[in-house]
Amino acid sequence: MIHIYKDPLYLSPIVSLCSVMVNNYWLFILLSALPVTSLSINIRSFKMKNWVKVAITAIALSAASVHAATEIKVGMSGRYFPFTFVKQDKLQGFEVDVWDEIGKRNDYDVKYVTANFSGLFGLLETGRIDTISNQITVTEARKAKYLFADPYVIDGAQITVRKDNDSIKGIDDLAGKTVAVNLGSNFEQLLRSFDKDNKIIIKTYDTGIEHDVALGRADAFVMDRLSALELIKTTGLPLQLAGHPFETIENAWPFVNNEQGQKLQAEVNQALASMRADGTLSAISEKWFAADITNK
Repeated sequence: MIHIYKDPLYLSPIVSLCSVMVNNYWLFILLSALPVTSLSINIRSFKMKNWVKVAITAIALSAASVHAATEIKVGMSGRYFPFTFVKQDKLQGFEVDVWDEIGKRNDYDVKYVTANFSGLFGLLETGRIDTISNQITVTEARKAKYLFADPYVIDGAQITVRKDNDSIKGIDDLAGKTVAVNLGSNFEQLLRSFDKDNKIIIKTYDTGIEHDVALGRADAFVMDRLSALELIKTTGLPLQLAGHPFETIENAWPFVNNEQGQKLQAEVNQALASMRADGTLSAISEKWFAADITNK
């Protein structure tokens, strides 16, 4: 027969054990399956140290049976429609859908951290985020510094101009022109690689490059083709593409080059491969772009 006393000395460990049982279904089932006689305890005759042993054992069993999801912090600007943007106070977009799916497959607790694009690599290097999901172009310089997952978006570098500007049709027409790029993006470096004589006037912006081109403050801007098309479609600004993409670009997620980064790289690549194989990655792309941008 079990006698429950209100003496705190004896009641405290009982409460601890009961709390563990309530919060752990399988421990409760295990103890419930024991013969009733084995649980017929006279609390008065039980020494305190034995209760402590029981409580510690129960807590250990409880902890062992609970698997906590790995937290991973993903940095993005939240200002790059339709890849990452905020609508009705909710962060959404292609990047968010892809990472939500990776989180499910890898048992990650994905936390999104938004910041200006120019500050994202600083957050990565200081350990405040684990990766960046904001159409990061893979370059030789970046590969020398970071680990990269497998590319998940194949795109092209695109020149965009004001709608009435027919003088710019390609990269060779940018000499002497003011060209806007997003601060911290790879497009400044890409333009300079084509501009050996430094004839292009490159102007960097945190945001709003499309507005300055539409207003005539800059002659053109350069970004990935998909984003340029979406800007033209959604903003209604008088803009047009100038020719075809002048460079193919591959986008991937960077990780710090250490043991943790190597672990995340391997896990993310595994999830990405499975998403390609079962069509999930293509389906997410079709949802946002009505096209598969994830393959060459």
